[in-house]
Amino acid sequence: MDEICVNVKRLEENEEQCTHEDKTDPDTVEEKLISSNERSWKPWQQSRSRIRECVLYVKKVLVSFASMEWYCYALLGIITALMSFFMDMTVAKLLNAHQWLYGCLKGHHLLQFLCWTLYPACLCALSTGFAHSICPFSAGSGVPEARAILLGMDMPDYLSLSNLFAKLFGLICTLASGSTVFLGKVGPFVHLSIMVGAFMNRLHVSCRGGKQRAAKGEMLVVASAVGVASCFGAPVSGVLFSIEVMGTHYSVRDYCPCFFAAVCGAITFRLLSVCSRDQETIQALFKTSFSNDLPYQPFEIFIFALLGLFCSTLSCIYLFLHRWALRFVKTNKPISRFLATEKALYSAIVAFLLACFTFYHSAGHFIAAELTMKQLLTSLLDGNCWYTVSQNASVLPEPQNTFWLAWNPSGRSYFQTLGMFITAKVGLLVVACTLPLPAGYFMPVFVYGAAVGRLVGEGSAYLLSDGISSTKSLINPGGYALAGAAAFSGAVTHTLSPALLALEMTGQCSHAVPALVATLVSNAVARAKHRPSFYDGLSLIKQLPHLPSLIRACPKLANVQIKRFVVPAGAVLKRTETLTSVQHILNDSTDSEVPVVDSHDSPILLGTINKAQLRECLQEHRNEGSCKQLEEVCSIQPVRLHLTPESTVKQAHCIMSVTGEQRLFITENGRLCGVITWKEVI
Repeated sequence: MDEICVNVKRLEENEEQCTHEDKTDPDTVEEKLISSNERSWKPWQQSRSRIRECVLYVKKVLVSFASMEWYCYALLGIITALMSFFMDMTVAKLLNAHQWLYGCLKGHHLLQFLCWTLYPACLCALSTGFAHSICPFSAGSGVPEARAILLGMDMPDYLSLSNLFAKLFGLICTLASGSTVFLGKVGPFVHLSIMVGAFMNRLHVSCRGGKQRAAKGEMLVVASAVGVASCFGAPVSGVLFSIEVMGTHYSVRDYCPCFFAAVCGAITFRLLSVCSRDQETIQALFKTSFSNDLPYQPFEIFIFALLGLFCSTLSCIYLFLHRWALRFVKTNKPISRFLATEKALYSAIVAFLLACFTFYHSAGHFIAAELTMKQLLTSLLDGNCWYTVSQNASVLPEPQNTFWLAWNPSGRSYFQTLGMFITAKVGLLVVACTLPLPAGYFMPVFVYGAAVGRLVGEGSAYLLSDGISSTKSLINPGGYALAGAAAFSGAVTHTLSPALLALEMTGQCSHAVPALVATLVSNAVARAKHRPSFYDGLSLIKQLPHLPSLIRACPKLANVQIKRFVVPAGAVLKRTETLTSVQHILNDSTDSEVPVVDSHDSPILLGTINKAQLRECLQEHRNEGSCKQLEEVCSIQPVRLHLTPESTVKQAHCIMSVTGEQRLFITENGRLCGVITWKEVI
């Protein structure tokens, strides 16, 4: 009873005190009322709560079937396929508009010349100017930068939303320039897919409430496979591309997610083609009709091997000219100064010169310049022998007759056209690679290899026009074009995925063995003497941290001891450091992790502290900076991997590639000597 009286009395005293405060401070009461009204007023509160409940219910149902990361993989494939399809549709409309305008001006050579040259020049200038004004990092293919990101290098500007928008618009303008500029889509689109993958990773983190961070590298590896699969509807070669090109080490746990997302992207891309009535059903992108009864004779395997050898020789010439052109543009002072200030004008001038050369009434008459990239590849993969077609070309249907007239103009044979195409396109492609705009280089190389294979196939068909052996089986030049495309692109990139890509793009499995034989031979010669591939050469020129490039350029580097490249560790904390001094050291440090030693006199490495965690600890104990020590408020994480000064560069590369670390600590007898980074090695 006494306790009840005491509680009632205290309650009355509290009410009187609150009443007294309300009477003495009316301004405070008004501020509280205003703030409470502001917090409570939200539009459509009931609708918002219902939507939130529905979203949470849908999330609960989805999670009951599979983890949220698998839905993110599927969404990644679908979004990337939508981007690829609508990009192709927009580019096709722009190319058709250019061809229509050029056809309407038939008979007026001057107007046709202006239409042929100014259209790609303006588009290239627009692509360069828009891309560099929005995001200067959007030029080029983006594959070397994406590989550096997967190796652990922090490059947030290359995954930003502005870069995504700038690269997407710039790539559309570049592709709309047509075969005049002769640039492709694959490399930049892989970079676009990786940017979408970075946003899918953030979505995955937000779906988990930010409590458990998703593996960012895993999502980016999956996105690289989706990029190729969504370009050609080829999921298997997309996964193989991500294994061969995007990293030096591949984690097996990425295997199933890569296939799942790539299949989602490929199916969505092909279904969109069916829905838009471009195709009647789901089929290969470049459907071929080779004979499956007797596709090739055993004797032809030897010719396919010679084709691979020929493609590897041409690839070495092309890679040498490409690296020389990039170094020349970078080191030549007048050109480099002009590029630094007038990138759009440089692109317009180069595109105009390329268009002047490829104009039909000039040299373009001899290299089938009127055909688009897709038409070039379709005509080169034609299963009919052109020697046979030349005897009765008038009966061909309209599309094939147009392609045939482009490759066999009046007064010249198709052998001369193919030879001129192979000779001229090397120089034109090397010059086009210097353009500072979003562009890919795989598809032009693929088409070029198809032309080389077609020339070898047509030559073999002409020499063996009576058939092979007693079966009188005629040679199929389209099969040689297929093998040549795989061999040349595989030699340029030092990969085998183009062989599988050629089969998936054409749906032609009968030539799997010849394509693999030609690709293996071309790779064996192209990799001799540790020559860098196309992407490795770009990494070397841009000084990106990709060690296999350095080892191929300088094989002796693999066994060099890393003590030559050790640099000071920068900011170093001792375990008895006060929080006040830690704050000053933290403000001067730019590293994500700070090493902790026993003392500065005896720098025994105890571990590291994450910079973000260190800031949180300082914020919690900001009033105790002078008395609290570092080891009392922060947990020191032990260093998982560290090397000695006698370790080799190859050992450091293996550790960095697997772990994704950007730098490693160097210790000797437990004492911290410094760190090693890729920038110092380069």
